[in-house]
Amino acid sequence: MSGPAHPPEADWESAPSLVDGAMNLELTAASCNLQYWLRAVPQGTLRGRVLGHAEDAGTLDVVRRPGPFNDALTQELAFRSMAEEKATRAISYLVALAPDNDCMEFYATQLMDEARHAMVFRSHLPALGIAPHELEQEVERLAGADRDRVLVPLEELGLRVLRDEGDFIGGVVVLTVLVEGVLAPAAELSERKWRVFDPAASEIERGAGIDEIRHLTVGSSIAREYLLKHPEEKPRILALVRDGMRLWAELPSAELVHRREVLFQQGLEEHGALAGDYEVWPGRRLVDTTAEERERTAHEWAGRMQRARLAYMGLEEAL
Repeated sequence: MSGPAHPPEADWESAPSLVDGAMNLELTAASCNLQYWLRAVPQGTLRGRVLGHAEDAGTLDVVRRPGPFNDALTQELAFRSMAEEKATRAISYLVALAPDNDCMEFYATQLMDEARHAMVFRSHLPALGIAPHELEQEVERLAGADRDRVLVPLEELGLRVLRDEGDFIGGVVVLTVLVEGVLAPAAELSERKWRVFDPAASEIERGAGIDEIRHLTVGSSIAREYLLKHPEEKPRILALVRDGMRLWAELPSAELVHRREVLFQQGLEEHGALAGDYEVWPGRRLVDTTAEERERTAHEWAGRMQRARLAYMGLEEAL
């Protein structure tokens, strides 16, 4: 064979971290079409991991049983499943509005990715003690209020742009900059911090993160190419980004992240010996971190990534 069976950025072992990949890789809709996805995802990222993790990846009892770790992770997974479900439904408009076949195929594959993410986040909840027949009610109990306060306003913005205005490129920018671009660093932190205590959940985050690298880089490429061809559209797109940033500033997203990090910290204080010398990032042991430090680090990752993506698209003035 002349090359790898699937692209290195979609390979479980060789793919970069979500933040590094989203900041440094360049992928396009033409290079990430349906043919690419069929080779890269089912045969690469997901091989042996239909539910997002290897069969032998487990969950420690300190996470399975009631307690702060369990509370933190069940709240996070319930919220993430709701967010991915809403993303799936919104992306259907990008498929319908796509101006060419490459974009249509790419967003069709992203729709599948997001639907899978919703499924694997939700499907891990029974491993954390939630009865399968009560899954829907428990997801609502765990994350319904956060959905209404954080996700619904974002959804309303996206639907106004996509459904009501039929604005393909505006929808691309909203999804890439204002939704995935802001949420991605929190997912990166989750992959790292749960690696010791719930390897299965960490692998679920890893697989979703590999997909998100592709979503962020291709979305940025589509916006960049559009604005290079239509520079007269830049003021309108800049105004949309700024409006979205103002909306984000008004949402209680930091509050819900802090709540989960406080719970994680309580679990860490009880069971930190299990983490040993594991470093959540180079030179920093997980057991030595605080809730505020982890939040601050994820916020810094988000800022760096957003600046890099906006500069690549030619929208750095939005900051």
